[in-house]
Amino acid sequence: YEGESVTLTKELQEFNIVSVMNTLNYLRETQPKAQLSKDSPVEGSVTLTCSVGSSSSSSSGWKYFWYRDKKTSEPLKPGDGVLPQSGSISPSDGGVYWCRGGRGDPVYYTEYSHPVVTNRAVVTLQKNWPEIYSGETISLTCGVKEGGGSEWEYEWRTPDYYTPQHPKGSVITYAQTGDYSCKGRLKDEASTTEWSDAVTLKTSRMSPVLTVSPSWTSPGDSVTLTCSVEPPSAGWRFFWYQAVPELSLYYTYELLAGSTTGTVQDSYSLHGQTHTAGYVCRAGRGDPVFYTLYSDVKFVWSGGVNPAASLTVSPHRLQHFSTESLSLSCEGNSTEWRVMKASNYGHVYIGCNWGQMTGSTCNTDTRASSGVYWCESATQSSNAANITTHSGDVILVSSVHPVTEGHSVTLGCMLRTKELLDEVDFYKNDKLLPNPLKRELFISAVTKSDEGFYKCRGRNSPPGLENLTSAESWLSVEQAATSSVFLVLLVVGLVSGVLLIILLLLFLRRYRKSKGEIFSFLKTLMANVNTSIREQAAVVEMLL
Repeated sequence: YEGESVTLTKELQEFNIVSVMNTLNYLRETQPKAQLSKDSPVEGSVTLTCSVGSSSSSSSGWKYFWYRDKKTSEPLKPGDGVLPQSGSISPSDGGVYWCRGGRGDPVYYTEYSHPVVTNRAVVTLQKNWPEIYSGETISLTCGVKEGGGSEWEYEWRTPDYYTPQHPKGSVITYAQTGDYSCKGRLKDEASTTEWSDAVTLKTSRMSPVLTVSPSWTSPGDSVTLTCSVEPPSAGWRFFWYQAVPELSLYYTYELLAGSTTGTVQDSYSLHGQTHTAGYVCRAGRGDPVFYTLYSDVKFVWSGGVNPAASLTVSPHRLQHFSTESLSLSCEGNSTEWRVMKASNYGHVYIGCNWGQMTGSTCNTDTRASSGVYWCESATQSSNAANITTHSGDVILVSSVHPVTEGHSVTLGCMLRTKELLDEVDFYKNDKLLPNPLKRELFISAVTKSDEGFYKCRGRNSPPGLENLTSAESWLSVEQAATSSVFLVLLVVGLVSGVLLIILLLLFLRRYRKSKGEIFSFLKTLMANVNTSIREQAAVVEMLL
C-alpha cells in the first residue's frame, strides 16, 4: 500500500529491472481503511469485528488495534477486556469504538474505521408518574448510557409517528397514550445506539375519589374528607370544596378555608359539623398546575332538625312498605326547594324526578324506594332521613328525627294492614331487650347509650305470619340543647352581683372609714369578686 515499504531479496539474474518496477507500481494502492462491524449474537451482548480489505485472515499479516471513546486514546489492552491484536472483541463496557489494522516493522497502520456505538439509549420520565391525565403533559428524556463526552443527536419513536432526527433534542413533551422509545446518533456520524426499551404512558380521565367519615353526624361532630388519586403517586396537592346548591343546575363549588393553594395531605378535617352538606375535591400537580376533574359530590348527613330548612316525612317513620306512597315536605327560610335523594348505590337524584312536586312537597306516585332524602334551598340543606322500603310483612316503627336526650321514644312493629303486633320482641344491636309492654318498646328518658340499631320480631303472630322479623333502623340520639332561659338568668345574676358590690363601696365611703381599713377591705373584696366572676364565666362557657 502507499506508504508501506517492501524488501526484495530475490536475485534478479533473469528479470528485467523495468518489469520488476512495473510490477511494484501495479501493487501500490492508497492507504486502506479498516472496516468495523457490529453483531449481537445474544441479547445483551455485542461482538465487534475489524477487517482490512477482502480478508481478515492471519495470512494477510494484519494485527488489529482497538480504541474507545476517542481515536487519539491509547489502544485497549488485555486488562480492558480485549485480546490484543484480535480481529473480534466482545466489550462489556458501552462506548464508541474504533479500530485499525497494522503490520510490518516498523508498523504500517491503516486508516481508522468509522465509529461503532455499543451504548444503550434509555428513556426516562421527567416525573415518576405511572399515569397522566387527559390534557396533562409530561417530558421524556433520551440519554445514552456511558455516553462519555460525545455529542449526540436523538431519534424518537412515538405513538403517532416515527421522527427520524426530529426532534434532535434529548427531551420531548407529550400527552398521549402509547409507547415511547429513542436512540442516539453520534453527531456528524452514521453510527447509532440500539433503540431503547419502550416506556409506556397511560392517560386517564378518571376523577379522584372522595370519601367522608363519618357520613352521618350529630351536631358538633368532626368529619374527615379523604381524596384518593389512582394510581397514587407523588407530587399531588389536594383542593377541597363545599358543594353549594344551584337550584337551576346542580352545584357550584366554593373552596374551603386553607385550601387556596392545596394541601399536601390527602385528607381534610371539618370541625363542628352542624347540618347536611356536600363536598368535592380535586388534585393538581406540575407548574403550571394541571388539575384533575372534580370528584363526585359526597354528602355528610345530619338527622338533626335545622329551623332554616327541615324535611317532614309522611307517614312519619323510617321504614315503609314497598307498595306505599310517600310524601316529603320542605319547610324553612325559602320559597324555592328541591328534594334530593341518594340511592343505596351512590346515585344522586335531583328534584323529585321519581314523583311529582307540588309546591314544596314531593309525592311519590309509584312505590317508594330506599335511600337518603333531604331538602335543599339556594342557601340551606335540611335534615336527612334514611328511608328504607321493604317487601316483607312487617316493619319497625321508629322516629324519623334524632331523639333528644331526656325525651321519650316509642318503637312498634307494624303489619301491612297498618296494625301493630301485640306480642313483640325488640332487639338492639341484635341483643334481645327486656320489654314488659310486649306491644311497644317505650323509653321514658333517652340517653346516648340508647343509640343503636333496632329491629322487632313478632311472637304469637296471626296465622301464616309467624316469626316475622323487621329490618334494622338506626335510632339516633342528640345532646340536649342548653336552656337559653337559664343562661339569661345566669348573666343577670352576674350583673346584679357587680352592682351590689358597687353599692357596698358607696356605703363604706359614706361612713368614712379610715383609708387603711377601706383599702384593705376593698383589696379583699375585689379579689373575691374577680374569683366569682371567673367561676361564673367558666360555667357560662361550659354550658355554651
